[in-house]
Amino acid sequence: MPPPPVDESAADRAFRAEARAFLEANAKPRDTTSDLATTLGRTSISPEKEADHVRECREWQATLAASGWAGIAWPKEYGGRGGTPGQARIFAQEEANFVVSSGVFAIAIGMVGPTIIAHGTEEQKEHYLPRMLNGEQVWCQLFSEPGAGSDLAGLTTRAERDGDEWVVNGQKVWTSGAHFSDWGILLARTDWDVPKHRGISYFVVDMRTPGIEVRPLRQITGYAHFNEVFLSDVHVPNANLLGPLNGGWGVTQTTLANERAMIGGGMSGVTFDAVLRLAQDCGRTHDPVIRQELAQSYTRFEILKWLGQRARAAAKAGKPTGAESSVMKLAISQRVARDGDLYMALEGADGMLHHEDAPAGGMWQQMFLNQWSVRIGGGTEQIQRNVLGERVLGLPGESRPDKTLPFRELPRN
Repeated sequence: MPPPPVDESAADRAFRAEARAFLEANAKPRDTTSDLATTLGRTSISPEKEADHVRECREWQATLAASGWAGIAWPKEYGGRGGTPGQARIFAQEEANFVVSSGVFAIAIGMVGPTIIAHGTEEQKEHYLPRMLNGEQVWCQLFSEPGAGSDLAGLTTRAERDGDEWVVNGQKVWTSGAHFSDWGILLARTDWDVPKHRGISYFVVDMRTPGIEVRPLRQITGYAHFNEVFLSDVHVPNANLLGPLNGGWGVTQTTLANERAMIGGGMSGVTFDAVLRLAQDCGRTHDPVIRQELAQSYTRFEILKWLGQRARAAAKAGKPTGAESSVMKLAISQRVARDGDLYMALEGADGMLHHEDAPAGGMWQQMFLNQWSVRIGGGTEQIQRNVLGERVLGLPGESRPDKTLPFRELPRN
């Protein structure tokens, strides 16, 4: 990770030192080259190894919770530390220097938790939040559908009331980690006679409920991380409704804003120093065209760093996550696209190699292939541009008759 900023406050420096001392006492320092290549270069993982990874993530998350380092910016009454978003970022920076991971909890802690804090009942907060932080519950996101990706509000999974329960039928897709998740956040249509954004409700669902079938999807990288999820007469208690009935779209915006900030705040596991070392190892640093590309790559990393600092400053001032999350998501999408091309240009003919035959065990090839997952997940680049055009620049929205017609009357594929 890059060194801490020179203008870091005395309090933040003290927090960083405390975090580093905890990590040094409880984790193994990371060998940047070999450990990163092992993690990012993999193209497949056996069920046994994946189960081991999930178990290790649970154990590390439980260690964080027991030591007071879980949910750093979450309220103390729900198991958090009661700190600031800036402190959470500092801990993440320090944690990246050690061979530990609680990555399977990214959706729970980065997306679900903040949504429950903002919209959940006290009973929901007291039940779910501590269990996320202590490593008991891994969560997934049941949003996208085969006919409702970028147009998420066009979803057709239906939930029908049956006494104190809802009966859910439909299909979800691109669900990360569904095959090892304990719980999921689910969007379903509960009213077909109102415009599409108004008839959606937001539920939390036990993934072990009868009627849920998970089918892994093999990605271009060779790794099956995404899944299809089929829901057939799945019974969900009414107590699992999060937010108002038919008001799930507003709740969803909280989740999506946190998802974009989470994706945009990441660096996909590399720093510019790693890119520069690749260029040096390939003997390309004297090529004037490559030097220009490296300068642009450095600029992209710096822009993301400053965008992240701006978002943290807004959070510190108590401002909610807004359209700036779309700026960060768009910036990270552009970075992984252009830098992915740069990795292959640096390796030249070696870029056609794969697995152990390739430099760094195929890590750079995997990052090139994985760019589309990053660019599509959390909202495509086109969606982010629409958000920025309408909500930041104040441009007129596109003509959308489907926003006013009852969803039942809309043509669907």
